[in-house]
Amino acid sequence: MKIGFDNEKYLKMQSEHIRDRINQFDNKLYLEFGGKLFDDFHASRVLPGFAPDAKLRMLMQLSDQAEIVMAISAADIEKNKIRGDLGITYDSDVLRLIDEFRGRGLYVGSVVITQYSGQHSADAFKKRLQKLGIPVYIHYTIPGYPHNVPLIVSDEGYGKNEYIETTRPLVVVTAPGPGSGKMATCLSQLYHEHKRGVNAGYAKYETFPIWNLPLKHPVNLAYEAATADLNDVNMIDPFHLEAYGVTTVNYNRDVEIFPVLRAIFQQIFGESPYKSPTDMGVNMAGNCIIDDEACREASRQEIIRRYYTAVDGIADGSRSETEAYKIELLMKQENIVAADRTTVSPALVRAEATGAPAAAMELPDGRVITGKTGDLLGSSAALLLNALKELSGIDHDVHVLSPESIAPIQTLKTKYLGSKNPRLHTDEVLIALSATAAQSEDAQKALSCLPQLKGCQVHSSVMLSDVDRKMFQRLGCDLTCEPKFQ
Repeated sequence: MKIGFDNEKYLKMQSEHIRDRINQFDNKLYLEFGGKLFDDFHASRVLPGFAPDAKLRMLMQLSDQAEIVMAISAADIEKNKIRGDLGITYDSDVLRLIDEFRGRGLYVGSVVITQYSGQHSADAFKKRLQKLGIPVYIHYTIPGYPHNVPLIVSDEGYGKNEYIETTRPLVVVTAPGPGSGKMATCLSQLYHEHKRGVNAGYAKYETFPIWNLPLKHPVNLAYEAATADLNDVNMIDPFHLEAYGVTTVNYNRDVEIFPVLRAIFQQIFGESPYKSPTDMGVNMAGNCIIDDEACREASRQEIIRRYYTAVDGIADGSRSETEAYKIELLMKQENIVAADRTTVSPALVRAEATGAPAAAMELPDGRVITGKTGDLLGSSAALLLNALKELSGIDHDVHVLSPESIAPIQTLKTKYLGSKNPRLHTDEVLIALSATAAQSEDAQKALSCLPQLKGCQVHSSVMLSDVDRKMFQRLGCDLTCEPKFQ
């Protein structure tokens, strides 16, 4: 994949822009941090060259000025809300994130439990955090939020919330996922700071949509595809156009809430420091694109990937048809079809030729390798072995795993572990390959090529098991599947 984004320029520009924003206020800025702070693979896919941990690295450049406040909704704790990409609950993810931040030398000041209305599970989580020595604050539900501004900006609204004690000029408010109350936490703190005579500021850091790219730029369309389940829609910021005569891009939720935010700012400060939702943002990503066509093509591929995620979700009952319909419309806008993904046709052709599930992988240099279902290996496992052979220069007629080494694993699966499928999955193949590597130079060579699979594109003619899906994810491969059960 061609590089289309200058990550080092981005780190420098972004940190400087945030420092400038801190200086606009009384050396106190509450920064709402949207999206993922690290493991931002969507950004790295649509902006090739963007490092998945770029936002975290940028924060590390400000580590002497920054502290982090983690926000989590009491409602999400109560219903054990799951983070889809990791499969863990939001409360568990808060603890994981705190460990990650501290491990990178960032200061986590506290956790705020938002939208609290007496949930017992939230009380239990608070006690758990306090036993770990983590300060915890409670913010309450406010009737009529966000439209009842007189109540919100009063002692019975924000004033009822506990004031979060912070010690550094940049307070980053982040969360395990959307709907956690990050913005409300920031605005509540502005109210409390103002009562204490501090003219603190607020800014929003969202990577997408990119405000200074065209509305229908594929990078922005890919964001719509990624948030199709939330029904986000990119739109021209009408407030920015009216105030400055300049066309910028934002999304519907920020545009819809801005009149309320402006009223809250006016109630707290007497006037709003911002004339538009775009004014509130501090995103410099659009200034760091160095190859626009590379980013356009990467974004088109991301839209197709999101389409497959949606139709697979319809097949297994986890997603609605509306989501797929919306992404189909985005594909029509860009004049792309599913077959524009280079691995789709080879996987389907191989499946049709063999009459069984098959899979295809595009290697870093553009070569496409396929794998078919056999007596010993599933199609994903066969694909993995074939790709490693190709990368390590081993002839495809050579058995890096002998049938004799596979047989005991099949016996274990079927005779002792109750599996009806004797074929090896991807994880079992890698374990067998590791065991063989002690005596086989070819197996050692094949294993050494595993890091080269990162970023490779994979397509399967059927929906894969969780084991195979997770293995491709751990290897850093981008997987799509036809919406068919094996």
